[in-house]
Amino acid sequence: MSEKLKTIKELADEFNVSKQAVRKRLTEEFRANHVETITSNGVKTLVVTYTGYMLLKQHFTTSNATGNDKVTDTSNPTTGDLSVVKILEQQLFVKDKQLENKDSQISQMQNLLDQQQRLALQDKKLLEEYKSEINELKSLKMPQEDKKENQSQEEVQTIKKQMEALNDKIKGQEQLNNQVSKKWYQFWK
Repeated sequence: MSEKLKTIKELADEFNVSKQAVRKRLTEEFRANHVETITSNGVKTLVVTYTGYMLLKQHFTTSNATGNDKVTDTSNPTTGDLSVVKILEQQLFVKDKQLENKDSQISQMQNLLDQQQRLALQDKKLLEEYKSEINELKSLKMPQEDKKENQSQEEVQTIKKQMEALNDKIKGQEQLNNQVSKKWYQFWK
């Protein structure tokens, strides 16, 4: 195998753990980013990239720090270690930016919610004021309405009489129009 790609068995031997322990660390996210499938002689083999190897090494060295002779000393960082650290620092920077963005969105949403609550309260107060004004006006109009009802009934009666007279005139005019327009050449109209 290549120097940078290691199989699960090679990793288990190097870290002095079982293959099952190595497989347990290979989550879906880890597999998507750090595991490749290589076919050799018709057999598919899972191999871990160098960055994945460094992450596994970091995990198993911290968990197996007591009495492990096969794990190398991590006090001297190699270029691979530095590249993994750089990648992790970049990811942290991106995550920090995302958190800042989310914080600003949350504060904007909070401001909008406060504004909406204030407007709803103002609307409620206005409605209460309008209701009280309407009730006051109703109480003032009550005595006058009896007089107006009598006057309005008389006005309604006179208007009805006038409408009946106009309807009669209209009917008379229609009858005259029908009598005049019944000539033989206007039947198809």
